[in-house]
Amino acid sequence: MKRQIIVAGLGRFGISLATTLSADGHDVLALDSDEKRVQNIASQITHAVQADATNEAILKELGVQNFDIAIVAIGEEVKNSVLSTILFKKMGVPYVIARADDELHGSILEKIGADSVVYPEREMGVRTAQGATLTRVSDYMAVAPSYGIAKLKVPEVLAGQKLADLGFGPKGKWEAVVLLIQRDKEILVTPGQKEVLKKDDVIIIAGSHDNLEKLLIEACEKEEKQPSRSKS
Repeated sequence: MKRQIIVAGLGRFGISLATTLSADGHDVLALDSDEKRVQNIASQITHAVQADATNEAILKELGVQNFDIAIVAIGEEVKNSVLSTILFKKMGVPYVIARADDELHGSILEKIGADSVVYPEREMGVRTAQGATLTRVSDYMAVAPSYGIAKLKVPEVLAGQKLADLGFGPKGKWEAVVLLIQRDKEILVTPGQKEVLKKDDVIIIAGSHDNLEKLLIEACEKEEKQPSRSKS
């Protein structure tokens, strides 16, 4: 669904958010007091305005009360981050997401009414650290301590086998669930346990970090043994 979204603050995090949301088809209004930042992003999103997101009169003039979501991407300037969040809530934006750099900052944002608080640097650190130990994984997102969602191309050694036989499913060996299979242009959502994996499939798996790592290690070991079996 197309949404109208405000992004206040055009640091690296804000720019990444604004351009990604715009590329996904949403109407994006990006705000920053730095003219150069605004000019750099203007051609990539719906609207970019040099404006102070802590000025209530300016926000009213821009009609922010008519937007569906506001994202306060201001990081280090805690005072401005807090004030912007308060103003967006006061002006009736239905859902306000605010960035925090530490627990104290996040606690303040929660208490003043932010609907969601994100910690981009911390989350990226966790994501990178956990993803680094999962060989073959092209992307990894932590959703809870020691639990996440991984994206990977199906190793050739697993192709031609059913999900159930490979140990997937809540009661399977890995206690990991395949949420989605991308097969060329076809997308299979929550595939059944009888689904057979094919070479070059891309799968999205949810499970514990340890089990995902063990699964991939076992797949690698099977691949290493394949050449010796073919030679014999």
